[in-house]
Amino acid sequence: MLDRRPILLANARIADPSRDLDIVGDVLLADGVVREAKTGIGAAGVPEGTEVIDCRGRLVAPGLIDMRAFIGEPGATSRETLATASQAAAAGGVTTIVCQPDTTPAIDNAATVDYVLRRARDTAIVHVHPMAAITKGLEGKEMTEIGLLKAAGAVAFTDGERSVTNAQVMRRALAYARDFDALIVHHTEDPDLIGEGVMNEGEFGARLGLMGVPKAAETIVLERDIRLVDLTGGRYHAASVTCAESLEVLRRAKDAGLDVTASASINHLTLNENDIGPYRTFLKLLPPLRAEDDRKALVEALADGLVDVAMSDHNPQDVETKRLPFAEAAPGAIGLETMLIAGLRLVHGGEIELIKLLRAMSTRPAELLGLPGGTLRAGAPADLIVVDLDRPWVVDPAELKSKCKNTPFDEARMTGRVVRTIVAGRTVYEIV
Repeated sequence: MLDRRPILLANARIADPSRDLDIVGDVLLADGVVREAKTGIGAAGVPEGTEVIDCRGRLVAPGLIDMRAFIGEPGATSRETLATASQAAAAGGVTTIVCQPDTTPAIDNAATVDYVLRRARDTAIVHVHPMAAITKGLEGKEMTEIGLLKAAGAVAFTDGERSVTNAQVMRRALAYARDFDALIVHHTEDPDLIGEGVMNEGEFGARLGLMGVPKAAETIVLERDIRLVDLTGGRYHAASVTCAESLEVLRRAKDAGLDVTASASINHLTLNENDIGPYRTFLKLLPPLRAEDDRKALVEALADGLVDVAMSDHNPQDVETKRLPFAEAAPGAIGLETMLIAGLRLVHGGEIELIKLLRAMSTRPAELLGLPGGTLRAGAPADLIVVDLDRPWVVDPAELKSKCKNTPFDEARMTGRVVRTIVAGRTVYEIV
C-alpha cells in the first residue's frame, strides 16, 4: 500500500447516492476520512504534501459494500482466501466485503468470528465483516447465540445458501434477533421443491433436458418468512430474490410497514436463462437464472427501491467442480471484480440511473448493516473508487485476481472500469 498522505481527487464527476449528489468537483481526503466533496476545492486550498490526482472527469463514488460473498477461510482456502478475495474486491471497487458463514467450521461462535476478523486485519486490503450463522452448524435445528455473536463483530445472521426450513426455528431467530436489533438474512429456497432441479423450470430448461427449479421454491419460503416477520416484529432481509412473483410478495410486505428488505445478485440483474446456451456451467447458479421478464422486473424493482441491494453473490468454485456435465457441476460464480462493471451495462443501456445503481451497491448495504461507509459526507471513511465509465475492456479470466476463475462474464465485452480504489485513505488498487 501507499502511504496515507492527504489526497485531492480533482476534476471529478462526484456521485454520492447518500445525498442524491451528482456534480463536477473535487474530493479531499486526509487522516483516513473525507474532508470535503464539493465544487471548487482546488489544489491551492489543500494541506502541504497533498497528492493531487487529476481525475479528468472520471467518476468518484463511495466504495462498494458487497453484502454476499463466500470466502474460503476457514476450511476452503483452495477456493478463496481473505487475501485473494480482497485483491479481487479492490479491483472491482468493493471496499467492504461481507462474508458468509458457510465455512468449515461454520461461523457459528464468537471464536470463529474473531478468527475471521483477525485474519482479515492481517491479510486483507479491504474491510471484511462476517455474517454469522442463524443455526448451529447451519443445520437449521438449534439457534446460535445471536447476542454474543453480534457483540463479537457479526454484522448480520444467515445460514448462507441453506434455508431454515423449520418455521419454529425461524420464528425464534427473528424474535431473538429483534431484541438485539440484529438483521436476519435468509436464503429463500425450499430444498424439497428444488429436488434435483438445476436450472429455471420452463420451456428452455425442458429443451435442454434439464430438471427445473420452480419459482414457487422461492416464493413459498418468502411468503412464510414475511408472515413470521409480521408475527415477531423482527428485521428481515431476503438474501437473493430472482423472480417477479417474489417482488409481489416483497411489495405487500413493505406496503404493510414490515421491516423487510431484499437483495438481488448482479447475475440475475444482467443475465437470463438463455445465456446458459450450450450448457455453460459457469452460469449454473443457486438460485438459477430466470427468464428475461423476471430479469427486467428485478431491474425495475432495483430502480424504484423495492429491491434494496445489488450484490455479487461471489461463489468461487474449483475447475474440478465446474468442468462437469451441467447437472453435475457445482453452482456458483465469482463476482467481486465484475459486480459494478456488469451493473454499468444496465446504466449504459438506460435501464437504471447510475446514482440508483451506486445506492444499491454502497449506501443501502451500509444502512442495513450499520456500517459507516456508502457516503462521501465530510467525516465519512475515505473508502472511495475512481471509475472510467467509458473505458472498454474484455474480461479475461486469467487476469482476474480471484483464486478461481468461474466468471459468467468470460470474454464479455464491458464498458467502464475501476481505475483506483482507496481504502481508509490509502490507494490499494490502481491501473493506468
